[in-house]
Amino acid sequence: MIVERPVSGSLTLTARLLVRWPQIAERILADGLDATAPSELPADHFTAEVLPTIYACGRAVLEAIGADREFTRAEVAAFVGPVAERHAEDRLPLPMLIDAIHGSAKAVLAEAELIAEPTELADFARVLGRLLDLLRHINMTVVETYTAVEQSIYHAEREARRELCSALVRGVPAEELAARADTILAEHYTVLAIRLSEPARIGSAANLVTRRRIRVLQQALDDLTSTTIPVTFDGTNGIALLTSSPDTDILDTGRFDELAARLAHRFGAIVHLAEFSGVDRNDIPTAAKDATELTELARLSGKPGGCYRLDDLLLEYQLTRPGPARERLAQRVIPLLSSPHLIDALEAHLVHGGDRKTASRLIHVHPNTFTYRLRRIAELTGLDPAEPTDSRMLAASLTVYRLDSPDNENTRYSTSVSNSG
Repeated sequence: MIVERPVSGSLTLTARLLVRWPQIAERILADGLDATAPSELPADHFTAEVLPTIYACGRAVLEAIGADREFTRAEVAAFVGPVAERHAEDRLPLPMLIDAIHGSAKAVLAEAELIAEPTELADFARVLGRLLDLLRHINMTVVETYTAVEQSIYHAEREARRELCSALVRGVPAEELAARADTILAEHYTVLAIRLSEPARIGSAANLVTRRRIRVLQQALDDLTSTTIPVTFDGTNGIALLTSSPDTDILDTGRFDELAARLAHRFGAIVHLAEFSGVDRNDIPTAAKDATELTELARLSGKPGGCYRLDDLLLEYQLTRPGPARERLAQRVIPLLSSPHLIDALEAHLVHGGDRKTASRLIHVHPNTFTYRLRRIAELTGLDPAEPTDSRMLAASLTVYRLDSPDNENTRYSTSVSNSG
């Protein structure tokens, strides 16, 4: 394959690199971090944080070269330091990051070689020398940042806040932990449960994703409240404790819905939150348990992502209380469990009610097939989904069964598209 050199015109080599820099920046990311990172990471894991830094730093370096000015190590650190700190907090392996940096430098060098004219040997050598200086500054900044993060007191305080939250949720004495976390204990809290709806992650990148999510959640909560929030979070589930008064919460409820949407965008998964406000400190364990249960009920009921309160799920919550009626409810859907396509049809019907065309499209079947499946559900359970009372009974039965099911963690991540008849 023959690659044609771009026409240089009257622009210098450095100026031509600047013109092509947006495309070069994307190639740098592809040949650097994207090429060396674990394959299990989401495809856009680095795009939001790293690409803007590559673009901004590269432009600044090329402009400095064009002005025949040294690009200092302090300037490099201003661009690279924050990104390196986040990678260090995610515990991205340092050797992997160094390999990525050198892969990025090779991509820039290859681009400069491609567009350089035979008469521009001196300019090419100058760009190469500045690139080597930049590489040295970046490597030193990254190594020093990783070392600083490992020794940072901030991490000790963050761990203390996590332990403080855990202690309050368990109802054990927390005064000493509060002092370690540099936090004043409040009399009342808003208890916020967090749950992500996605299958469990496996592979070498699972821990990295978890650490990044913990950092993203903590930062989102801190930004929301302009303070530091005690939180326990394992990358999928957690509890956050926000200072509040017994009468009014410090946050309006709409901002919790915005928080759920923001986290869903960052995590690439549906996020359910549940809120109990004005909770006495001694009542945190009970509120945390109930809030966690509400997020699970929202997930199992197929509710969209967002923040839920007890009033939003009163029926579902009451249906899950122990008793003989609850056990009998769970038994009503047992005849359907061997026929996943019937469960799919029931779920679609419960979501869209009388709109059978929309419900049938959801599971990719013809409306006549969908109607047949509803009749089959009625035959097997004795409850007709077309009847409002029976439909509510089937919805309750499905909710109770799923809550009791030992494999409910794998339930309701997405609607099945089974087409079996």
